[in-house]
Amino acid sequence: MAGNLEPTTALSDVLVVLGAAGIVIPAFARLRITPIIGFIFVGLAVGPFGLGSLVGQYPWLYHITITDPAAIAPFAEFGIILLLFEIGLELSFNRLWDMRRLVFGLGAMELGVSAFLLSGVLMATGLPISGAFGLGLALALSSTALVLPISGTQGPVGRAALAMLLFEDIALVPIIFLLGAFAPFTAYDSGPSIGETLLYGGIVVAVLLVGGRLLLPRLFAQAAQTKSPELFLAATMLVVIASALATSMVGLSPIMGALLAGLLIAETEYHSEVESITKPFKGLALGVFLITIGMGIDLRAVWAEIVPLTVAVLGVVILKSFVTGFALRAMGKNRATALQTGILMASPSETTLIVLTAAAEATLIDRETAQFWQIVTAIGLTITPMLAKLGEYWASRLDKDTSDTEQATPVAEPEGERVVVMGFGRVGNLIADMLTVHGAKWLGIDTNPEIVKAARKQGLPVVFGNVDSENAVQRLGLDKARAMILTMDEPVLILRMVKRLHSAYPDLPIIVRARDAAHAAALYKAGASHAVPETLESSLQLSEAVLVDLGFPMGPVIASIHEKRDEFRQKIKEEGELNSLPRLKSASLRERS
Repeated sequence: MAGNLEPTTALSDVLVVLGAAGIVIPAFARLRITPIIGFIFVGLAVGPFGLGSLVGQYPWLYHITITDPAAIAPFAEFGIILLLFEIGLELSFNRLWDMRRLVFGLGAMELGVSAFLLSGVLMATGLPISGAFGLGLALALSSTALVLPISGTQGPVGRAALAMLLFEDIALVPIIFLLGAFAPFTAYDSGPSIGETLLYGGIVVAVLLVGGRLLLPRLFAQAAQTKSPELFLAATMLVVIASALATSMVGLSPIMGALLAGLLIAETEYHSEVESITKPFKGLALGVFLITIGMGIDLRAVWAEIVPLTVAVLGVVILKSFVTGFALRAMGKNRATALQTGILMASPSETTLIVLTAAAEATLIDRETAQFWQIVTAIGLTITPMLAKLGEYWASRLDKDTSDTEQATPVAEPEGERVVVMGFGRVGNLIADMLTVHGAKWLGIDTNPEIVKAARKQGLPVVFGNVDSENAVQRLGLDKARAMILTMDEPVLILRMVKRLHSAYPDLPIIVRARDAAHAAALYKAGASHAVPETLESSLQLSEAVLVDLGFPMGPVIASIHEKRDEFRQKIKEEGELNSLPRLKSASLRERS
């Protein structure tokens, strides 16, 4: 009857999931613990092996348990798609090209060696070569859905993890085909060959790249003109889902399409708006995925095979930790980064479950073996946040021990009011020098341990920290800081940090390094006190130099440079919604004279 809302299974399950998100996220945030663990425990408690198994005895439990796990599985898959889309937003094609050595060097080394060694160990336990090969490939994969939200993508650990996980995502399709090639009666399989899949996949990817560059700016420009967040969100979801469907229809992974969608939108001027609109949905969908992981753990089955399961989990974690750590050392990474990343990447992946299913369907392993390793994978995913904490702890100890042996006296950090310089590369170093010249106390922070060590050897107050981590920011005591200076060359990261800092510390002066005038305008709009577009000033100085060298009179040249600078100031004022013109290099000097 119209107007009546019947209590269906789907509505009951949605209520449980939303209730879990409403309880888990704020509760674990207050305890400063990642909600990842909370979602997994919720799935464990409300799933069919937890309280859901008691619904027959206590019917009222129906309303607080998940009675149909398969019904929410598509939401979990959508959560992974949104996660990869968000990762794409934080990247760019230039950054991916710069990472090609890590992706195809480090990533291939880590996956190949891990799979080879795991296969050898499994063969030693009595598995046939085909089954051991399939299981080795499955267990060698690491969790994109859990690792990247923990590590981020900016620091040395995050960049290394991202490179390896990107290679694993790319390799997922060939792995599935390899398992099919090992299956009995493969010759009678009428499905598409790997060559056809790669051909059609290449065509689809090329169409997405070309079409995205041509159509996306126009699509989002139309959505932006309406000033409707709903239309902007709809356009974003349309692009993500269409890209994921396009790649999945030709046999590629849908997460590859989602990643491409994020990369394409990251190249437009609307990426920051898209990121802010989709972030809540990503967190909720990821929570659904984690709940499904928890629902897959049967504590009674775990207890019945506690010894072999413990041995299996420890064996996989220890072997992958060593392989990943040695691979990172071979690629020139320092010991602390290698140790932390190795432990973080040690657990199996959500894609391990996909490969296990494919191996079972290809009869490479029997159903009992597949179920055993599915439980191992679920346990590994559950302990991933704890492994992350363990890796961070031992890496900090190792870094401290190394610093103690290399440095006789510790560097005292300035107390009280101080200027915080985030990013201690060439720009941050120069700013710190000028602050020192004028007697201002300052503290530097950087994600590169080599930069931190080199600075502290010189007696400079620079500390290690993930600039995108809320915990790192909280430790800086910004309520007493005189100013915050952001010097990193990461436009998306800087914009996100300015929004967060301005929201938490509205009176704190925030001085930011901007890439260009459009980026500066966005930073002003986000709450920056001053945004200095580096490409603008260098371009104007180069123009001035070349015009004078060509013989044009100095006076008219300087006047035209001032006029062009004022045009950019006006543009930044309008786009940044400022009340007055922003100060740029020469303009501020002329206004004071």
